[in-house]
Amino acid sequence: MTDESHSSSNLRRQPKQRRGQQRVEKILEAAALVFDEVGYEAATTHQIAERAGTAIGSLYQFFPDKAAIFNAMELRHLERVQAMWSQANAQEFWRLPLQEMLTQLTTGVVAMFEQPVSRVMFVQFYTARDRFQTIDDSLTQEAIAFLSTILHQRNPDLPTERRDLLAEVCVHSCNALILAALRQPDEDKRDRLVQQIPVLLAAYLAADVGDQIHGYVMNVMICSHCNSQELAKNGRRRGKQCYLCKNCGKQFVRPAAESL
Repeated sequence: MTDESHSSSNLRRQPKQRRGQQRVEKILEAAALVFDEVGYEAATTHQIAERAGTAIGSLYQFFPDKAAIFNAMELRHLERVQAMWSQANAQEFWRLPLQEMLTQLTTGVVAMFEQPVSRVMFVQFYTARDRFQTIDDSLTQEAIAFLSTILHQRNPDLPTERRDLLAEVCVHSCNALILAALRQPDEDKRDRLVQQIPVLLAAYLAADVGDQIHGYVMNVMICSHCNSQELAKNGRRRGKQCYLCKNCGKQFVRPAAESL
């Protein structure tokens, strides 16, 4: 039996017992690793079964071919994305200070991509989109709508057209940086790229949904230029405390509302 002898996007048999469910998860993770190492075209179901530590017959009980495995990986990734969005809504991230909110959202996304299936699905979507049966551009549009809703919660007076534009720019920028990070073999550089995502987005969004607009009274001083919390006092000017940002090197004066 070859990989191309069947064409199905569904599991042949839905696992009902926990043992079967665990076996399917092992197959999906193994497939992600094999696809990542040798590429989808070169990968075989025998390689996937070997990596999963299961017999090829056991793999065929659930999947007729590698296309079905790939589609199951798509569905698993979609489940994780939806769960991440639900968690963000439940925790009401929009109530947090802007950079903290963006840091937590970014952390959630990066944590999801630590899982082989989601990581491979994300990279493959930007390198071999025609292979996908379930995920398409509508997922990106859902991400934009999700972020647009958060921006509306932070600033209800923001016009719909403006917040949708802000959300679209943020999502595409974030995706581009995450893709670059995931394809970066240098782990330290990958981490540095990821750490800049909330800094970049906070600077872009501050004027429209910043902490003062949102009505959040900051307990922690942040740089008015890059939103970094790495600050040093730099004397006083006209009775107001001045700060020097260690991140961007710029100076600013503490706003009057925060000097109380």
